[in-house]
Amino acid sequence: MIFGIISKINNLASKINREIVIMELCGTHTEAVAKNGIKKILPKNVKLLSGPGCPVCVTDQKDIDAIIAIALSGVPVACYGDVLRVPGNIFIKPNTRCKIHSGLSLNKARELGADVREVYSTEDALKLQKEKPNLVFFGLGFETTTPMTANAIKRGLMVYSSHKIFVPAMQAIIDTPMLKIDGFLNPGHVSVIIGTEPYKKLKSPHPNPLPEGEGASFSNKYCFKRELNGGSWGVKSVPQVITGFEAEDVLIGIYMLLKQIAEDRTEVENEYTRAVCKEGNVIAMKLIDEVFEIEDALWRGFGEIPNSGLKIRSKYSKLDAKVKYKKILLNSHSEWSDSEMKNPEAITQGTKLRDSIILFQNDISKQCLCGEILRGLKQPEDCKLFNKKCTTENPIGACMVSSEGACGIKAKYLE
Repeated sequence: MIFGIISKINNLASKINREIVIMELCGTHTEAVAKNGIKKILPKNVKLLSGPGCPVCVTDQKDIDAIIAIALSGVPVACYGDVLRVPGNIFIKPNTRCKIHSGLSLNKARELGADVREVYSTEDALKLQKEKPNLVFFGLGFETTTPMTANAIKRGLMVYSSHKIFVPAMQAIIDTPMLKIDGFLNPGHVSVIIGTEPYKKLKSPHPNPLPEGEGASFSNKYCFKRELNGGSWGVKSVPQVITGFEAEDVLIGIYMLLKQIAEDRTEVENEYTRAVCKEGNVIAMKLIDEVFEIEDALWRGFGEIPNSGLKIRSKYSKLDAKVKYKKILLNSHSEWSDSEMKNPEAITQGTKLRDSIILFQNDISKQCLCGEILRGLKQPEDCKLFNKKCTTENPIGACMVSSEGACGIKAKYLE
């Protein structure tokens, strides 16, 4: 059957007769593509890009640094394994006893004496809480993992929430003027929870091709803003197919996208019908809504995306680590302004962290292209650090750390 699908893909790509850019939006899809050599068997005019489908990768640097600051202040922290090695912007001074020269991660904070525990589920965190009553769980991920965190909060678990809503990030991708996506392979795991309907809200504000010279300007409030010169472009969406994770699923999804493109259709189709229904998991969505409220959120590589984050409701504020440990966070650079970041030595004078660390971003970490890779603007091999200074054993960027990160997957399979 796979050979038949490949033949159909080749026929459609030949008829379309132009470059077709498809973005897969799930780290598991990225791994399936690499593991099965799918890029190698596609027609030359069909290009696959990895998007922001890795929850650890898109977790903003400020959230990483905030949870590290909480751990360094003596509060026990529990988290999923992938996030343990994500480097932050907290750097150990070279003359201290540890002599750690890369960004401090939760793992390295543990080497300094912080009580950081790896857990495989919120159930593990709840069990650990029995012996460590002031435990903080670092909650991150998309709608896939949020219901478990919501349930744990209802059962009394203290949480630092970095949970995110996925569809707004897709809109941010669509709104990137220098990037033209012809179709999305939508995330299967997220879709099991949210169903198919939320994707229909996505709209593309730009024509094809873009006007000559059209660009994007960065905004502190929004990741990108269009300069429309007072005009308004169309509101046509982009072709989307929700797919499963087997090689056959991915290939069928690509075929379905090409068929939409060839027929000039822009629909949300569901290849993953064995797991995804129109309504999604209604019980899980109600649980999320009961415990969390929507807010603007920071994403690595994007900046702030409106209505893309999940904040713990005031009803459960006693279990919100951002509320309980507000003073600790104010003394960490996770809450600093850009001007304060330029003079960290002065800001940290007299604080608990001052004796052992200095906060800054070194030259090597500035070279990391993880943000651009998450937006589809760069590929892992475009980064000068890839598989050289940044490796799976010594990651500099989040995309190399996570098992769902594009760089880590690329390094693993060396496509």
